[in-house]
Formats: sequence, structure tokens, C-alpha cells
Amino acid sequence: MIALLKSSDSVFDKQFDTLLQRGSMDIKDVENRTRELLESIKSHGLQAVIAQISQFDSWNPQNFEDLRIPQTKMRNAYEKLEKNLRDSLERAYERIYAFHQKQKPKTWLDFEKNGSILGQKVTPIERAGLYIPGGKAAYPSSLLMNAIPAIVAGVKEIVVCTPTPHNQTNELLLAALHICQIQEAYKIGGASAIGSLAFGLNPYFKKVDVITGPGNIYVATAKKLVFGEVNIDMIAGPSEIGILHDGMMDNADYVAWDLLSQAEHDEMASSILITTNESFAKRVAERIESLVESLPRFAIASKSIDERGMIIVAKNLKEGIALMNEIAPEHLELLVQNPLEVLGEIKHAGAIFIGENTPEPIGDYIAGPNHTLPTGGSARFFSPLSTEHFMKKSSVIVFSRQGIAELGEACGILAHTEGLDAHKNAVLERLKDKN
Repeated sequence: MIALLKSSDSVFDKQFDTLLQRGSMDIKDVENRTRELLESIKSHGLQAVIAQISQFDSWNPQNFEDLRIPQTKMRNAYEKLEKNLRDSLERAYERIYAFHQKQKPKTWLDFEKNGSILGQKVTPIERAGLYIPGGKAAYPSSLLMNAIPAIVAGVKEIVVCTPTPHNQTNELLLAALHICQIQEAYKIGGASAIGSLAFGLNPYFKKVDVITGPGNIYVATAKKLVFGEVNIDMIAGPSEIGILHDGMMDNADYVAWDLLSQAEHDEMASSILITTNESFAKRVAERIESLVESLPRFAIASKSIDERGMIIVAKNLKEGIALMNEIAPEHLELLVQNPLEVLGEIKHAGAIFIGENTPEPIGDYIAGPNHTLPTGGSARFFSPLSTEHFMKKSSVIVFSRQGIAELGEACGILAHTEGLDAHKNAVLERLKDKN
């Protein structure tokens, strides 16, 4: 049964604080083990990866070629897709591509009146590593969401790693790899994949520059540990949804299904409704209990709802907004009157879905914006995966004779103040030549 609380309840503050801590991952138990796995890969390369796959994925690769996913296998999987499924994947690709194309930052130069030039040069990352989870389920949509921004950014080398328990590759994921024209893909999962991407597997493949993609606590911990060796997108935890409701919509089934859409992801997923209508809150709770039994992933969804679900009855919409901003959810649905006014008051959310015709799953698959989003309250400082994660920026500085004459003396004063006289002299020497 999903927890149903009023913000005025005496136990509310304690239970709400527990909700705010949902993103806290107790990595102490796994950090040492993850570090051992990474160090083994760094020291022993392919030998360590093969041993780890044998231990965790229940199959025994004999050599590097056993780990490679051939492009012919990707193409064959694509060609075997039913037409409606193939068309759906292609349409998703087109919409995701179009959205991320609009995000692409540009090189710019600003020409000052004195002839100096200041600007920014944007360059694609050369080699990107994408981690696509497997195990409990396979997610071709995650491949599209991670690969397409890299493609739009202009990354030339894209490497995909995905776990294949019992050496079984998912046909839909293979088809998605073909759609994205991925040339390098490997059957490596978990922390082993993160280590392989971060350090490279010499002489088989070189390290990447950035690693993106979600995963379990071992993947998240590994990404945290290799940050600095390479860049990463974010450290993402279990999926979550927050729904803010003020009574404008009276369809409890809509909201119940939207909450369950996150609960079926993972036992640790969080499904949260904040409403100003107590009667509606009770009806949603009742519909969740009824609808969850119909789900193929009933065991996962019901555990998520029982342990991580919450319905909060707020005193008014202002309080509801404030509570939701504290939660900073990965997905936020606004089912309110005048949503564009409320939108301005939302400070923290990974993705915002407005109106009763915009269920969160539309964003998971086909709307266009990225579904790789900050979780566990990290929307306070992280942004969704974008083309910019696969690009880097360099400052461009060109000073004219007049430009250095105008600013050189001030620069020298600042350098001398910091005790860096070689800095000062490097500038003042040029001023001598201008006199």
C-alpha cells in the first residue's frame, strides 16, 4: 500500500526527510569491491575482464573477439524487426535527433573595436563510451538517448558496452545499434565495462574521453571512481517521478498509471504524488492497488510502491510547489491550472511534463528530449544528458597592438600583486616594444 500523508500530520516531517534522502547511495559496501575490479582491469586488462564476465554474467569468453558484437548481427536483428516496431524506432530516432540538433553549441568570435578578438571554440569529444544496462531488462531507448547526442555533437568514435547474461544479446538493442550505425560494441557489463572504457583494453581498444549512461550501484560507483580519468555525464540512481496536482484533472487512472510507470522500473524507484485534494489522493491510492496486480512486473512495481511510493496532501498549491522543489524529481508532471505560471516557480526538475496529455513515458521514448536525467535530488545541480556532454569548449584570445597597450599595464599590476613577476614582465616587455 502506498503511503498517504497530509503535510499537517505530526509524522510528516520525518517521513518527508526520509524521502529527500532517497538518492543517498550507501556505497561503502560496494566501493572497495568496485575499486578492486577497476584496479584489476587497469593492471591485467582483458584477462581481468574475461574473469569478471565469467563470475558475474555466467558465460566464459575465450578471447577479445568473443566480446565484440559484430555489425552483421546488428543488421540482421534490424532486418528481422516487424515493420511497425522498426518504424517506431526510426521515428524516435528522428525526433530525438531533431531535438538535440537544436541544443548544439556553436563556436563564436567577438571582434572588439581595438582589433582584439575574444571567443569560444567548440570541439566534439573524440571518443565516447556509452553504457547501456541489461540484466532485468534491455533498453534500446537508452541506446538512442545516449548515442544520438554523441552523433549530433560530431563524435567520430562511439563505443557501446552492455551486459549479456548467459551470452544472450537482446535483439531490440542490436537493432537500435544498427539504427545508430555503431561500429564498436562489446558484451561487457557492470563495473567491468566502466573500467574497460576508462582505462582502455590495450592493445584491443583505447580509452574513451567521456562515459555516459545509467546502471546499477556498481556502475554508478565505478563512474564516480573513474571521474577525472575520464569525464562522466552524472551519477544516476533509480528512476523517479513527481506529480503535482491541484484538482484540474479528475482522472485518477491517469495518475495511477503514471506513478506505476516508474515503479515498474526498479524496486528502488520512487513514485510521488503531491495533491491539494484529499479525496483524489485516496482514489489514486485505491487505483494503484487495483492496477498494479495486472502488471507483468508486479513484484517489482508493488515493492517499489510499498517501500518508496508516497502521496502527499498539501495545504495548498504554494506548499505543493515548495515541497516538489525540495524533492527535485527526475521527472515532474504538472497537472495544474495555469501551468506556465507554475512552471516559472519550478526550480529543480530533470524533465517537466505539462498537462494531462503528456504522460512521462512519452518522454522516455519518442518526444525528443533526453530521458537520461538527474535522479535522487541531483536535479538541483545536474542537467539532462545533451549534446554538450559530448563537446568541449576552448577559449579563443587574440590581442591587437592597441589591445595590449590599453590593458597591459593593469594586467602587470594584478600579476605583481599576486607575486608573479614573470607574468608581469611577460606583458610589460611587450609594452616596451609598442613605445
